[in-house]
Order: sequence, then structure tokens, then C-alpha cells
Amino acid sequence: MKIILASASPRRRELMKYITEDFEAVSMDCDETLPDGISPMAASEYLAVLKAKAAAEKYPDCTVIGCDTTVICEGEILGKPKDKTQCIADISKLSGRTHQVVTGCCIISGGKVNSFSEVTDVTFRQLTAGEIEAYADTDEPYDKAGGYGIQGKGSALISHIDGDFFNVVGLPVARLFNELKIQD
Repeated sequence: MKIILASASPRRRELMKYITEDFEAVSMDCDETLPDGISPMAASEYLAVLKAKAAAEKYPDCTVIGCDTTVICEGEILGKPKDKTQCIADISKLSGRTHQVVTGCCIISGGKVNSFSEVTDVTFRQLTAGEIEAYADTDEPYDKAGGYGIQGKGSALISHIDGDFFNVVGLPVARLFNELKIQD
């Protein structure tokens, strides 16, 4: 069965190639407004299901995968920074702290829906104001949840992680591979 990755993320598309080269990536336009009262830890899985269901309607004879990644610091979701001021505020919030990166995934195949979340703890080292501003001056933060890329210049901000590195990039490769095997 053909696999559809419902994602516009270039990083997610690259990581999917570690699982299979035989997939098509499509961007799904969905209203990503979260329902009132949803917990930050549940948000990414909710959005992954939303994206997968939208793609499954368009590609009913395919295995569809929807994903969404959120960065959560002290109970607050940090989205993609809109500007340098927000980027500096978000990276300052992460400085010297451990936060969670949650990637929700949803696989829809043959009418069956399987959704799950993978959580990785990421700890930033204590950063100086100059380091934060220098990072915000790069083009890297602005298309990434939490405003940093662990696979790029943002790696210098991190002291350690506990969990799946690829989950922080945007796709829990090992878990998704195993879940797809179970679907077969």
C-alpha cells in the first residue's frame, strides 16, 4: 500500500527516507486551532490525527502518516517564533532548563487509526544574552517549534538530551518504523 506523509516539513521528509524511500509527501492545510482545555502534552497528537484524517480523505487507499511536533517548557507550548524578539524570549526561557519535545504521530491504514506520542527531554545549557542574540540573528530558528534546530547551529545550545534525537528533529524514526511494521 502506498504511503503518504502528510507534512510540509523538509526535515520530516528527509527523516522518513530512513524508514522507506517509497512514500509521497503532501502538505495538508488544516485549521490547527487547539480545542479549549487540551493539555500541552496532548496537542501534538491531536494535530497529527487532524492532519492524517485530512490526508486519508484525499488518499483513502493509502497508508497515511500525520505528524506534529511541539516544544513544551514549564507547561507552555513554544511555537515557531514570529520575529527576533519572540525568538530571544523563547530561547531565554529554555536557557538552563529541561523542556520536552513531543512529536505526535497518527497512522491511518485500511480504516484503522493508530496514534501515539514520543517525548524527548532536552536540556539547554545556561546561555548568555550574547549567545541568544547571535543565534536569533541566524535564519535557523524561525521555521522550528521552540525556535531551535538540534540538527544545526542550535545543537550548540544544548547540554544533553534524554530520548530520541530524531524526535526532536521532527520524526521519531524508530518508533514510527515499529508502528508501521505492526500495521502490516
